[in-house]
Amino acid sequence: MDSITNILYWVSTGLLIPVIALLLFGFVRALMLLGGFFGMYINRLKYESHIQDFLKQFSENKITENDIQEKITGNKLFKNHLLDIVKYKSNENHIEKILSDFEIASEKELSSSKSLAKLGPMVGLMGTLIPLGPALVGLANGDIASMAQNMQVAFSTTVVGIFAGAIGYVTQLVKQRWFISDLNNLEFLANTLKNKN
Repeated sequence: MDSITNILYWVSTGLLIPVIALLLFGFVRALMLLGGFFGMYINRLKYESHIQDFLKQFSENKITENDIQEKITGNKLFKNHLLDIVKYKSNENHIEKILSDFEIASEKELSSSKSLAKLGPMVGLMGTLIPLGPALVGLANGDIASMAQNMQVAFSTTVVGIFAGAIGYVTQLVKQRWFISDLNNLEFLANTLKNKN
């Protein structure tokens, strides 16, 4: 029994360095995601300021591809799919495929936020639990310095993991709302085109 517990102890202790490396990668990824999200937010402000007028104009008049190129700014994904819808407006099946492709592209864009929101806290928890074993051994042996160092590692990994997870979660929520709004607008425009034909 002692040999089995020793093997488990060495395996878990050996995972500490990969876990810390993953946490550092997750932290850098969270900062990059936050920067990309900020840029997306700035572009979104441009897009939001024009989209309602564009939707009203689209339902009242005939809009060309040049109008879309000029008036839809700040949302490349939406613009490209709208151009495809206008291009294949007479083919209902093709429009359904374009809308499905937009959903897939949106999910792909959300995947990094989703994975960070789930994996950040998990890896942070691993980084918390792994040093607790050596910390308890240090406490039992009266080595307070070793215990303090291990507890510092444990708490630091928790904070980094939760930070990365929080960035992932918040960006996922906001992006999800944006993509649902875009899909709703695309469906409205596709139905408007269908009724005009």
